[in-house]
Amino acid sequence: MQRRNILVVGAGPVGSVAALAAARLGHAVTLFEAQARIDDSPRASTTQPPTLEILAELGLIDEYIRVGLVARTFEFWDRPTLERIAVFDFERLRGETDFPFVVQTEQHKLANMALERLRGMANAQVLLGTPVTQIDQDEEQVTVSAGAEHFLADYVIGADGGRSTVRKCLGIEFEGYTWPERFLVITTQFDFAAALGCCYRNYMADPSEWTNLFKVAGDDLKGRWRAVYNTRADESDEEALSDEAVRARLARVHVPARERQYVHLNLYSVHQRVARSFRKGRVFLCGDAAHVNNPIGGLGLNSGIHEAWDLAELLDKVLRKEADASSLDGYENRRRPLNIEYVQEQTVANKRRLEERDPVQRARRFDELRAIAGDPARHKAFLMKASLLESARRAIRN
Repeated sequence: MQRRNILVVGAGPVGSVAALAAARLGHAVTLFEAQARIDDSPRASTTQPPTLEILAELGLIDEYIRVGLVARTFEFWDRPTLERIAVFDFERLRGETDFPFVVQTEQHKLANMALERLRGMANAQVLLGTPVTQIDQDEEQVTVSAGAEHFLADYVIGADGGRSTVRKCLGIEFEGYTWPERFLVITTQFDFAAALGCCYRNYMADPSEWTNLFKVAGDDLKGRWRAVYNTRADESDEEALSDEAVRARLARVHVPARERQYVHLNLYSVHQRVARSFRKGRVFLCGDAAHVNNPIGGLGLNSGIHEAWDLAELLDKVLRKEADASSLDGYENRRRPLNIEYVQEQTVANKRRLEERDPVQRARRFDELRAIAGDPARHKAFLMKASLLESARRAIRN
């Protein structure tokens, strides 16, 4: 059986960053991915400033920015009246970070970049199309079974998504709930910025059907827009995905009839869940394997990458005997509360803000956004939290 320092399960952006970070620190790493190729369907697209800092440490930042779109601002809108409520500008964070902006691009690009680097490293191994089926451990090591093969390691990182095999093998509960409605993502080439005068990231509140509009780079770098909608709780898959319903939704964000074509549809259930534990013995959970949330605000994937980076550094110190194994308790003690406060609570609040139905409360929410955007100190504090910079700084202090 092969023996490695660290085995990583799941080659999405979180797992690939964990593997690359550990390999760059000099450890023998094997990365497993159940699928034969990286999933390139439209998923997370916003990379926040502290995540860009990590990509800079990994030597990926220039390439990543090249294949993405830099977005300095994001906006809140009232969709029924098409009134811009507030604009938030990441330039307020200059001095706090070298990256006072986000990068809008598809998450598979990051995973593929990291895999390319790993394949060029003598101490790294990438095994695509290799699903992990079982995990066993004792006080000395972990055994990972992948088909008929078995792999030994000092530690295992599970970054294999919301349906995580690693989490299930560990018997860790995934606590939380599923929202009654689903989210529909319509990818289109219609230029919302030109039509509405909006920026690349827009949150449009509506008591009956909110809409979020994001521009991403696209694989051809020609740009695509994603329009994200909530469905009705009683809306069937067939209805939500029907051409008539899709075009009607585009019409409600002022797309002219002749331009309501679309290039991709994605309909998915939305969860708010956190694993009861982020660790069991020598096995750790990162990213969606540890927590899932609604995507409003672009926080879940970023939080997962921060966890991967944090964990790689912790494991490095223990493997080098620069720290005692008890220091690994800090991972869960730090990361689980941070996810609940900065990701779970914020994403729920973001959703509530968009869907508020009470006219008085809705007006109050808009007034509060205007007041925050208009006050330099509150504007910066809002961005520190919304960008996860505050979370990242707290993690360092803890």
